[in-house]
Amino acid sequence: MSEKNSFKFEFIALMASLMSIVALSIDALLPALPQIGAHLSLVNAEDQQLLVTMIFLGIGFGQLILGPLSDSFGRKPIVYLGVFIFSIASVMCITTQHFEVMLIGRIGQGIGLSAPRSLAISMVRDTYEGDYMAKIISIVVMFFILIPVIAPSLGQVILHAFSWQAIFIFNLIFGLLVVLWFCKRQPETLAPKYRIPFSSSLYINGIKAFFKFKDAVAFTLISGFITGSFMVYLSTAQHIFQEQYKLGTLFPYIFASLAIAIGLSTFLNSRLVEKIGMWQIAFYGVTAYAVISLLYVILFWSGSNPSIYILIGFLALQFFAVGLLFGNLRAIAMQPLGHMAGMGAAINGFISTVMAVPIANYIGGFVKTSVLPLFIGFSGFGLLSLIVFLVLNYDKRRAKAV
Repeated sequence: MSEKNSFKFEFIALMASLMSIVALSIDALLPALPQIGAHLSLVNAEDQQLLVTMIFLGIGFGQLILGPLSDSFGRKPIVYLGVFIFSIASVMCITTQHFEVMLIGRIGQGIGLSAPRSLAISMVRDTYEGDYMAKIISIVVMFFILIPVIAPSLGQVILHAFSWQAIFIFNLIFGLLVVLWFCKRQPETLAPKYRIPFSSSLYINGIKAFFKFKDAVAFTLISGFITGSFMVYLSTAQHIFQEQYKLGTLFPYIFASLAIAIGLSTFLNSRLVEKIGMWQIAFYGVTAYAVISLLYVILFWSGSNPSIYILIGFLALQFFAVGLLFGNLRAIAMQPLGHMAGMGAAINGFISTVMAVPIANYIGGFVKTSVLPLFIGFSGFGLLSLIVFLVLNYDKRRAKAV
């Protein structure tokens, strides 16, 4: 455990880069979805959404397998294993002409990427704690957000210059370079004395231990609600801006501008979290997330899309609230799990992601001619998250009174 205020820029940049392999593998591919659909002879354009959501399904299951292994064997070997799986799955995606094989490849990519994604959080938890841990996670997320700002534009440039397969190749090369940096510069963060001996009961005991912590479970559920509704946007953004609004090549720039809103709020969070506290900021974020989306639903209940400027304004406010949530929700869930950070991050990521995938697939099926279903999803799961927050707060006050 580092000293409370020990700020290491390279460590933060490296953790953000590990997580960014995931973002690049998702967001750089968005402009190429129609071309991939044509290559795979997809008749239903909605099937293209599965190329986005299935990688999240792989991430969810992969974390549950690889995260606990890192508690026994250390963080670095499992990151290497994950990137190896990602590499094999990437080759599968590049070479196939069958939709089913592409989906298996995307799930495989997700399984591999679950290692750098979840273990980056575990390594932060190994190194920091409390509100300062939330501050570091916010900074990591802020750097991580820079990838969605540039990824769709980068993907579009690669698509125009080469082909959609070249996007997969670029993502693979980027991932290998980051892991080479990780190999050379990052020491192992889990000391041997803190490792949990590997056994057949490792997973069962870890799951039992996780569910003993009410805050960890509750904030994992909230993460699932928020991630699921946000994933609807990720899987339908290309359709909304290019098909519903007919904006064509402007899509990457709109996507980037909205990602900046998340980046700004994560930066603000990193500056304020030690003063206000991660719990309080997360509560403000959930409240804003629910209220903003509910306002959109009330104003545009008819289903007619507003002007693109109004839509971007609402989405920017919505994603500003998201920036106050992602880092803090995971930090609060991980706070009591320092002794089992790998298992804790794995279960947290598995539950929230496996919740998110069916949410995204179901709601995404309704985003055909209107953006309204997207905001109905935002508002519904925002309200559910707010209810969980209020119940937890009530229980804490009652416990203090007793």
